[in-house]
Amino acid sequence: MKLIQLKSTITCPECGYSKVETMPDNACAFFYECENCKTILKPKRGDCCVYCSYGTVKCPPVQAGERCC
Repeated sequence: MKLIQLKSTITCPECGYSKVETMPDNACAFFYECENCKTILKPKRGDCCVYCSYGTVKCPPVQAGERCC
């Protein structure tokens, strides 16, 4: 059984601000507001959520080898 990480450092592509966040394990995060510049992040084309696009760790379903939302 694979250990699923729930912490990911998400980095804003607009201002470079980074913050460690706890990812939800029961929902996708389609939007994320940067705490610093207030930019609303959305997943990049082909990614399922903002953590897969801008985080240091992919979302829990992807880590488990499953399909995300």
